[in-house]
Amino acid sequence: MIIKTPSRLHMALINMDGSNGRMDGGIGLTLDQPNFILEGNFSDSSDITVSFEEDLSNDIKAEYTEKIKNAANKILDYYNLNVGFDFIVKKSLLLHSGLGSGTQIGLATAKIITELMDIHKDAVDLSTIIGRGGTSGIGTYSFDFGGFIVDGGHSKEEKPDFLPSSASPAKPPKLIARYDFPEDWNILIAIPKSNGVNGKKEINVFKETCPISSREVNEISHIIFMNLIPFMLEKDIIEVGKAVNEMQYKGFNKVGIDIQNEKTKDLMKFIHDNGAYGVGISSFGPALYSFFDEDNEDIVEKTKDYLGDDGIVFVTKAKNQGYEIL
Repeated sequence: MIIKTPSRLHMALINMDGSNGRMDGGIGLTLDQPNFILEGNFSDSSDITVSFEEDLSNDIKAEYTEKIKNAANKILDYYNLNVGFDFIVKKSLLLHSGLGSGTQIGLATAKIITELMDIHKDAVDLSTIIGRGGTSGIGTYSFDFGGFIVDGGHSKEEKPDFLPSSASPAKPPKLIARYDFPEDWNILIAIPKSNGVNGKKEINVFKETCPISSREVNEISHIIFMNLIPFMLEKDIIEVGKAVNEMQYKGFNKVGIDIQNEKTKDLMKFIHDNGAYGVGISSFGPALYSFFDEDNEDIVEKTKDYLGDDGIVFVTKAKNQGYEIL
């Protein structure tokens, strides 16, 4: 079985003041490119093996192997399955870039095993088993449905502490809304060479900066629900861009920008100053995203020239469906 997953932009965590008995809650957008493509089949042994079709560094191969084996073993243990699987990574996603690779790797692995074993579970069930979605549900729902996702966060009874998904034992949050995003809009992705924020550093950011002030939470909520989403549904790319710009300097998004290095901050300013419709950071970066059309499409070449060999620049679109079985 071969599964192709989307990637995603995580555009905001909203309710990071923990007020009214809840925390987290987020919005994000499913991307058509880049993809993660994984093949998996039953093994002749009881082992989990991982091989690669791409020429990747040993460090990246080792991390992919660990993530796939970890997800596989959790599924096998949960369902008490004594079988082995051979996995082949046919197309990799950039790790620690802000595009949600960890969730897609884990869910693709879990989906292959369960489907081959005739166990039919959705991404919420699988995320719960493999330990994903403990803060944000964007990657989980992007895997199943695609589109623009709004999740409702967690009650403080289930999740009493501010933690990233990688360190939270909570189940994925409830899906509040899922909308089609205009598939004809061009999305610029720029990823400067930079160390991503993950692991213990990511945990520390949550602990040191939360709770966010309730005033800023209210402000970013208003921007999202009274500007960004309505203008998205009206297909007004310029106003959506303005809302994205406003979001970057409110609440937890501001925290995400403050911890970036100067190279990433300068790149963000460059894209903005050269006419892009909104510039945002996905998760803790370093991936930046922006929207453009034929009136400002020169932003692509300008950004490529600006970054040179110090990063990756590409154009993608939204994807309004989830994973595919090839």
